[in-house]
Amino acid sequence: MSHLFSILDVDNWMEFWWVAFGLGGQLMFSFRFIVQWVVSEREGRSIIPLAFWYFSIAGGIILLSYAIYRQDPVFILGQSLGVFVYSRNIWLIFREKRRKSRS
Repeated sequence: MSHLFSILDVDNWMEFWWVAFGLGGQLMFSFRFIVQWVVSEREGRSIIPLAFWYFSIAGGIILLSYAIYRQDPVFILGQSLGVFVYSRNIWLIFREKRRKSRS
C-alpha cells in the first residue's frame, strides 16, 4: 500500500480517499465532453445536452469539495465560479422548458 500512497503523494488513508474522491470528480467532469461529443455526432451538429450540465455541476461540486479540503485558493476560486455558471445554465434551461410548456 505504501507504493500506492507514494504514487498518489499521500500519507494516510484519509488523504487517499480525498484524492480518490477528487479523481472521481475529475473523471465525471471530463466525461461531460464525451457525452457532448457523442450527442453532437448523432445529431450531425454541435449540441450541448442537459447531461453535459449535470456532469459539469456534479464534477464541479466534487472538485470544489476537494479543493476546499486541500485549501487551494486558486482551485477553490476556479471551481466556485464554474459551479455558479453550471447552476445558472441548468436554471435557464428549466426556465425555458417551463415557458414552452405554458404556451
